[in-house]
Amino acid sequence: MKPIENGSFLTLHYRLAGADGFDVINTFGAKPATLSVGAGQLTPAIEQRLMGLQRGTRQTFALEPGEAFGPRNPQLLQRVKRSLLDQLASPDAQYAVGDVVQFPRPDGEAGYAGLVREIGEDWLLFDFNHPLAGQQVTFEVEVIEVL
Repeated sequence: MKPIENGSFLTLHYRLAGADGFDVINTFGAKPATLSVGAGQLTPAIEQRLMGLQRGTRQTFALEPGEAFGPRNPQLLQRVKRSLLDQLASPDAQYAVGDVVQFPRPDGEAGYAGLVREIGEDWLLFDFNHPLAGQQVTFEVEVIEVL
C-alpha cells in the first residue's frame, strides 16, 4: 500500500473539534472529503500528522493550542461602523452576537468571515481569527484511499 506523502491525493473522513469537544467539521456519516496534500487545503500541522498513513488507517491526534490554526491575534478584533455594513449588505440587515458575516474582497468575491463579538450603538466588533486559533484541536481521520 502507498503511504501518504506530499502531493498525494486522498479520500478521507475527518473531524476537527475544538478544546470544548464541539465539532467544527465532521465528514463521518456524510460524503468523504477529497483533497491533495500540500495544496493548502489543510494546515501544515494537520498535513504533517497524515504523512505516512495508509489506506484503512483511522487515528485521532491532539494538536497543541495554536499549533493547527496559529495563536489568537488581538489585531484581528476590529470594530466596523454600521454605516459600512449598510453599504456592504442591506441597511435592514440584523446582526447578533455569534453571527458569522462574510466580507467581500475589493474585487467583490467573498473574502473572509468575521464573528460578531459585541454590538455597539453604531459599530460591531468582529473577530477575524480562525474559530480554532489558539485552541487545542482534535483531528480524527479515516483514510479511505491514497492516490
